[in-house]
Amino acid sequence: MSGLFGGIEAGGTKFVCAVGASPEDLCEEIRFDTTTPNETISRAIEYFQVQNSKERLAAIGIASFGPVDLRRSSPTYGFITFTPKTNWAHTDFVGAIKGALDIPIGFNTDVNAAALGEYRWGAARGLNNFIYLTIGTGIGGGGMINGKLLNGLIHPEMGHIFIPHDTKIDPYPGICPFHHNCFEGLASGTALRDRWGKPAEALSAEHRAWELEAHYIALALVNYIVTLSPQRIIIGGGVMGQSNLLPVVHEKVKRMLNDYIQSPEITEEIENYIVLPGLADRAGILGAIALAEQEYRSLQQ
Repeated sequence: MSGLFGGIEAGGTKFVCAVGASPEDLCEEIRFDTTTPNETISRAIEYFQVQNSKERLAAIGIASFGPVDLRRSSPTYGFITFTPKTNWAHTDFVGAIKGALDIPIGFNTDVNAAALGEYRWGAARGLNNFIYLTIGTGIGGGGMINGKLLNGLIHPEMGHIFIPHDTKIDPYPGICPFHHNCFEGLASGTALRDRWGKPAEALSAEHRAWELEAHYIALALVNYIVTLSPQRIIIGGGVMGQSNLLPVVHEKVKRMLNDYIQSPEITEEIENYIVLPGLADRAGILGAIALAEQEYRSLQQ
């Protein structure tokens, strides 16, 4: 059996497909827009059919936007369930790929997969408890507790926690269609664009948006820290491309915790505790490769 794995990073805006077994040999990567389920998944299938004809793949990992059904006993396991993404609700993602390729499929959320990639090859190596967040168009979170990816009733929806919102300081009502002023509703890239009238990447480093953004991120991180006690927090996504943002988040998290968590990782070395992804923007696709490998290994046991 080949040691080559396939990966799909399925985002609401674009799909990334690749084959490989590690960051050093990731190859044949393609990217295409997320359109209808039939058209988009068909393009992924065609890509893997070509790759499979060159060298038999051991498994494919799918790192998907969601919500998704991860319960293997469920009749809708492998589905994208309810989603505001037009036409994608109730899509049998795993079934379509497996039916066309007859190959083991690893399946998880895009953020849990990115966390797995960081665990294997990035900023979470050697850790058993950590959080991975992505702050981009939306906000998602995943990670590990005791060496296992966070899954339960469904899967983590860390972007939808409620954080303090002082409407005198920030009258913006929030953009989340479900909760309005949850973390995602106030601090996602979509919220930044809607609040300030331009995308995050177009805001200058001096813009007052970043002080408010750091405030909301820090509030969320403090909640995660006192709830899950992660050994590290990794934050990716396009919003974190503003280089001045992370140091302000460090400062605000320390101030909000107010020395309650007596750990040198926070009190003395917070810049090594709240970090950017070690795999940069490849965390998602490498996480999908890691999901494929994990699924293949589990079937060999």
